[in-house]
Amino acid sequence: MLGKGVVGGGGGTKAPKPSFVSYVRPEVRGREQLLCEANTVLKCVQEDSCQRGIYGRLVCTDFKIAFLGDDESAPDNDETQFKNKVIGENDITLHCVDQIYGVFDEKKKTLFGQLKKYPEKLVIHCKDLRVFHFCLRYTKEEEVKRIVSGIIHHTQAPKLLKRLFLFSYATAARNNPAMDPKKHAVMFDSLQDWFRELERTKGNMKYKAVSVNEGYKVCERLPAYFVVPAPLLEEDIAFFQGRGIPIWCWSCHNGCALLKMSALPKEQDDGMLQIQKNFVDRIYKTVHRPPYETAKTEDLSSNFLSLQEIQMAYSKFKQLFLIDNSTEFWDTDIKWFSLLESSSWLDIIRRCLKKAVEIIECLEAQNMNVLLLEDNASDLCCLISSLVQVMMDPHCRTIFGFQSLVQKEWIMGGHCFLDRCNHLRQSDKEEAPVFLLFLDCVWQLVHQHPPAFEFTETYLTVLSDSLYIPIFSTFFFNSPHQKDTNVGRESQDSQSKPLTLLTVWDWSVQFEPKAQTLLTNPLYVEKPKLEKAQRKGTHFKHQRQLSLPLTQSKSSPKRGFFREETDHLIKNLLGKRISKLINSSEELQDGFREFYDGWHSRPPSYQGLLLPHLEGPEIKVWAQRYLRWIPEAQILGGGGVATMSKLLEMMEEVQRLQEKIEARHHSQEALQAEAASPPRTSGRLSSLFPFALLQRHPSKPVLPTSGWKALGDEDDLAKREDEFVDLGDV
Repeated sequence: MLGKGVVGGGGGTKAPKPSFVSYVRPEVRGREQLLCEANTVLKCVQEDSCQRGIYGRLVCTDFKIAFLGDDESAPDNDETQFKNKVIGENDITLHCVDQIYGVFDEKKKTLFGQLKKYPEKLVIHCKDLRVFHFCLRYTKEEEVKRIVSGIIHHTQAPKLLKRLFLFSYATAARNNPAMDPKKHAVMFDSLQDWFRELERTKGNMKYKAVSVNEGYKVCERLPAYFVVPAPLLEEDIAFFQGRGIPIWCWSCHNGCALLKMSALPKEQDDGMLQIQKNFVDRIYKTVHRPPYETAKTEDLSSNFLSLQEIQMAYSKFKQLFLIDNSTEFWDTDIKWFSLLESSSWLDIIRRCLKKAVEIIECLEAQNMNVLLLEDNASDLCCLISSLVQVMMDPHCRTIFGFQSLVQKEWIMGGHCFLDRCNHLRQSDKEEAPVFLLFLDCVWQLVHQHPPAFEFTETYLTVLSDSLYIPIFSTFFFNSPHQKDTNVGRESQDSQSKPLTLLTVWDWSVQFEPKAQTLLTNPLYVEKPKLEKAQRKGTHFKHQRQLSLPLTQSKSSPKRGFFREETDHLIKNLLGKRISKLINSSEELQDGFREFYDGWHSRPPSYQGLLLPHLEGPEIKVWAQRYLRWIPEAQILGGGGVATMSKLLEMMEEVQRLQEKIEARHHSQEALQAEAASPPRTSGRLSSLFPFALLQRHPSKPVLPTSGWKALGDEDDLAKREDEFVDLGDV
């Protein structure tokens, strides 16, 4: 019988078989239940199609699928990849499973439901783009049936919310000391949080935080607390259950604000339509009061992307990175760019960034309020409003500020993470990677302007991975109401203690302090601190906006323009949408181009407004996230990581020289006793560090595999005699 170990390895005594309990990580020990397992499973090497790999046990729990391989084959501690304390290298959370395939007689087929025949190999595609191959040829037939059926059922069958591992984990940890999430981000679950945000952005003169939805009495879709224009009456908020109300997102330095609004319910009755029209007309005047302040509406439901477009583009895009073996990689290499372009994913990223810049131009250059419209104001509104704030507000480019932004715009904004990530597997039609699209857009900014961000691309990558780890509550609910209802915060029973759920923002749960340093950008340019005398002399431009606009609009409005803009808003909110904006597209394009080119003609201010480059080659593939599991795509000792490492070496050298100069003034002896720190070495780093280190990879062919096949095998080439070539016709 075949034992556990490395195939083709040397002799010697085999290591004792580890038990499942000893394998379970301390972070989830005592809360994870074993569901099914199979022995003598071969985890195949992905680089080729040969049956090479490691023997071990494949287990499925209520938390993850895990492969328990030979401990002797694990890399040394110094060579370990970016180590996660919750999820190991051979672990797949049940929510991270994308597709399951079975190999029958060398043919790969999608597995679902009850199987009549069981495969000889199991292939699992993950949502973080890992690909696992498990050969079941040497496993007992009963164990094959049990493990394959169990994995299919627990990853693909529809689930109930209360059956998620999130709740069993929280129940087991009920008596553990609770961590304070406010250390890592502003949670926006209290009026005080909103008051402080209004004060920080200087929006408290025009806007107010309200508690009319406390206990979710008005609307289950909205948070308990939010911000609205100061003139708005609280009874107006409850009139249509929170719909048709301008909700504040952020205030610009000049007093203009970014707001969002959901559409009113569609009505057929003429009398009700007239009531809705009068209501919208009255509400719109709270943000549009010329000449003191004007507003522009931006309808994202009819004039921008659809969720179906986003989902379809990403479905095509991710196939470029779900590579089964080295042969497949080189076969697709020759047409990779055409496949990339046909997916339209990069084009969607460009459109999102461009839309955000257009809105910034209205806020910054035209001094107009911008009102984002969407059916539920919880998808594209979250995306665009967050991008605008990242570009305009340096606070949102810090780690604390960015995490607070996600809490405000996405968590409290009611983005349906449960549906968009399809965590419950109840409806594929609702699935759309809107939050991942946002992270990809932010990565473009981080890649183009690294010193402007306190966090690194590694931070964004692990944040995207955390979408599928069900011990954190951050990305596993559709709304704050759904979360509060299911954790017992709305229970009237005083004896029942609410569950304490972890937030993803406490990175110490996933990473050791040394690993957390890779989430922080050492080249970040911090905002200079002002002296007291400087602060006194500082006057904010927004204070003048209370009387008259700072600058006049570029073109004076035509007669009846404001009436038309209100009618346009009414038509959008009532569901009768029109395709064209009031402003002509040429006029918008000219203003946008002038604003965009003007900003890029000046040196960037990393603590001010930040705009992306939108030209074709500037929008790139997020290599660290999408290519990190493909060894052939790595550049050993090269890429952006090598450049960063060299810069850090120079910074450390400059710091050592400064310390030597200071020490020379104090004590010559101290200078001589000082031990020189060893220089940083970048030779062992891969371009996809820290997810991939220097590894032994198969040699990469200069030609695609198909080209090698045309030339024949190496043995044939070696035996073939030199042929006479007539150069006369060349």
